Amino acid sequence: MTKKTLGLNTICTHTGEIIDEQFKGAVSPIYMSTSYQFEDVDVKRYPRYFNTPNQEFLSKKIAALEHAEASMIFGSGMAAVSTTFLAFLKAGDHLVIQNPLYGGTSNFIREELPKYGIEFTFTEGYQMSDFKKALQPNTKLIHIETPSNPLLTITDIQAVAKLAKSKQIITTIDNTFASPILQNPIDLGIDIVIHSATKYLGGHSDILAGAVAAKQEHIDAIWNVAKNLGGSLSDFMVWMLERSMKTLALRVKAQSKNAKKLAKFLDKHPEVTHVYYPGLKSHPEHRLAKSQMKSFGAMMSFELHESIDASKFLKALNLIKPSMSLAGVESTMLLPALTSHALLSQEERDRLGISSYLIRFSVGIESKKDLINDIEQAIASAK
Repeated sequence: MTKKTLGLNTICTHTGEIIDEQFKGAVSPIYMSTSYQFEDVDVKRYPRYFNTPNQEFLSKKIAALEHAEASMIFGSGMAAVSTTFLAFLKAGDHLVIQNPLYGGTSNFIREELPKYGIEFTFTEGYQMSDFKKALQPNTKLIHIETPSNPLLTITDIQAVAKLAKSKQIITTIDNTFASPILQNPIDLGIDIVIHSATKYLGGHSDILAGAVAAKQEHIDAIWNVAKNLGGSLSDFMVWMLERSMKTLALRVKAQSKNAKKLAKFLDKHPEVTHVYYPGLKSHPEHRLAKSQMKSFGAMMSFELHESIDASKFLKALNLIKPSMSLAGVESTMLLPALTSHALLSQEERDRLGISSYLIRFSVGIESKKDLINDIEQAIASAK
């Protein structure tokens, strides 16, 4: 059987596993060594070179899921983002970045890229006219994020890729919110796909990791920078990530099914003024999301009515965890203004529409009825 003939759950379960030839165990063995033989071997292995057995084999699973030639695993999502940017940008180059997007990426760009003499422009929005307006003669890379964090805006992946290719510009996308289960940007023309593997790939709130998938030529360029920056992941955590990814498709599909029901519930709630979820027909990019995603995902945000104290609401939750990060099997909520986008100024948050009443909701696998009951009692407590 070839990779193309394997089903999604089969890829998640078996692609990239290491066969235990010695003891015939059912799961991949862990190779914890940081020192390997260098003579008379096909590969000179070293953890900082991203090529230990566990690193090498798990990369095959991620590449297969993203329909890429190759991939790399990093110590965090930001290690993946920063290394990729520095692999393709140098002093005098220009970067176009979509607004809105993850606050950590925005902060890295604003604080670190000027030190390297790299110019950048944040788009005014996420429509094609915004990208065209932001382009400059020295633009070398366009970075997008769709669905975006935290407002779940949807960018036309294929249109951005077409624009970039017409000008020989490399494209990157943060595919964390969708996961490779729901969206495969390489099929739509994007060059490089980036994940915070801490989120859906890990899925149990116990792994910090990042991943990049692309054609071999681009992975080689990223590796050439990565080996110097040293953002690799320990083999134990790589093994944990492989274990977690075996249930990736099952988890994401269950969470997405739950999220669609919760979005409809919140959309009708009198104490909720707005729901940001691409699965709702009222979402301005619903049709676009439907055309480039297999389902609408398990992430959403919603605005509480101003009569509801958002902090009190979060503290009153019993089942849903008011917690940082996202995409675990457990449902979580947070205030982006105080967490993921706290590093932005108040003016920047206001311009992006990130208010103090905005709640980001990562829907887990719990019973829909239990989640609704928890939200109802928390709203009542926060009035």
